[in-house]
Amino acid sequence: MTGLATAAVRAGQRQPTADQHSEALVLTSSYLFDDAHDAAEKFAGRRAGNVYVRFTNPTVRGFEERLAALEGGDDAVATGSGMAAYTAVSMALLEAGDHVLLAEGVFGTTTRLYQHYLSKFGVTTTILPVDDNDRWAAAIGPATRMVVVESPTNPVMRVADLRFLAGLSHAHGALFLVDNTLCTPVLQQPLALGADLVLHSAGKYLDGQGRCGGGAVVGAAPLVEAVRGVLRTAGPSLSPFNAWLLTKSLETLPLRMRAHGEVAGAVSDWLTTQDDVEAVHFPGRDDHPQAALIARQQSGPGGLLSFTVPGGRAGAWSFIDHLKLISNTTNIGDTKTMATHPASTTHGRLTDEQRRSAGIRPDLVRLSIGIEDPADLIEDLAQALGAARRDVGGSERAGAGFGDRADDLAGGRADDVADNVAGDVAGDVAGDVAGDVADDVADDLVDVRAGGRADDRADDRADDRDGERAGDRAGDRAVDRTGAAR
Repeated sequence: MTGLATAAVRAGQRQPTADQHSEALVLTSSYLFDDAHDAAEKFAGRRAGNVYVRFTNPTVRGFEERLAALEGGDDAVATGSGMAAYTAVSMALLEAGDHVLLAEGVFGTTTRLYQHYLSKFGVTTTILPVDDNDRWAAAIGPATRMVVVESPTNPVMRVADLRFLAGLSHAHGALFLVDNTLCTPVLQQPLALGADLVLHSAGKYLDGQGRCGGGAVVGAAPLVEAVRGVLRTAGPSLSPFNAWLLTKSLETLPLRMRAHGEVAGAVSDWLTTQDDVEAVHFPGRDDHPQAALIARQQSGPGGLLSFTVPGGRAGAWSFIDHLKLISNTTNIGDTKTMATHPASTTHGRLTDEQRRSAGIRPDLVRLSIGIEDPADLIEDLAQALGAARRDVGGSERAGAGFGDRADDLAGGRADDVADNVAGDVAGDVAGDVAGDVADDVADDLVDVRAGGRADDRADDRADDRDGERAGDRAGDRAVDRTGAAR
């Protein structure tokens, strides 16, 4: 090889990677074949091997195998986001005329996917309270193809009886899918409780640091292979770089989930001491109405909680606007604590009735608890609650007694949690909060309800009018429905 341009392109191209101790990041769109016959065999699926990045990549495959091992599944397939995972599952395993039972209180966009988009292709959906077994038993029927729950629900932390719903689904020939994003396999094992498929929004706790999006589906090999077929055709795939981030994050997942739960427990305990905080929703509380069920199917509470703020929506918005340490953002599962107003953001596209039924009130604030020192979080919560009380004309009891309570926490439970975090994960994953929340906020809260709802209605009408309804329905179905189920 003598040409300079050729050497610049070809020299050093092939290097062995099998001896690398850290997992390799394979950034390539295509792969070399041994010969023409090898290429034909791999494209046809008659020979194992990588074909194209849209559906095969060694780094992505490493993440899939690791997650499948953690969940106790035969196989896993990774997608570009959690919603891509829902879409791929639906395209693979549902068809016109099928009926889906969907838990009330799942992520708002999940509800919209089934009701607004899949309905255009002849799939009907019934939404049910996640904790009412009698309603589920009455609603399931011969056309029910899939039962879908997220447990605990986001954001009011209601819990599904997974064993009951698994038995009900299978008795009627339906698949049972559990979104395990909030618990992860560290705290809950849905496949062991009877689920057919487990789904993750991987950019939440699996990543744990708010760096990337991703999704995954875990389960029996025939079902997973059916979903993988959608990736090959439609391409909602996970990038190798994001797969590498997620693979490395799984190494600290057990440590992080324990830390999240411990810090969230301390914050929950403090919130319940506030007289005008009407409700605190947290699976780790002994007074949770489903505490016995939680103890049977979860090994820990996780890091998500929600609570009510005095003053309705105005009070909730004022509270969020006055936070100084805690971040105002809509993600969950980060090492940094984050606050969200679900009714106007993550669940804003639901109807008023759907939000009321799911317990998503205008005064509800969701906290995704990170791994900071609990006393620092409580101090920020206290000053923001005090400011919100003043803004909405309530009492100024926010700071009263906080110093003593914070000292108690700092000297007791907070020290224990901080020690655990420092010893387990702080050195690896903790980071500085990226900038202070603005110290001052505008005095007047602008009511954007009318404009926001008008935009949503306009979007819905545009989707209904302009979305393409035509398609080639004569192609092969992604799944042999009778062979893929079990």
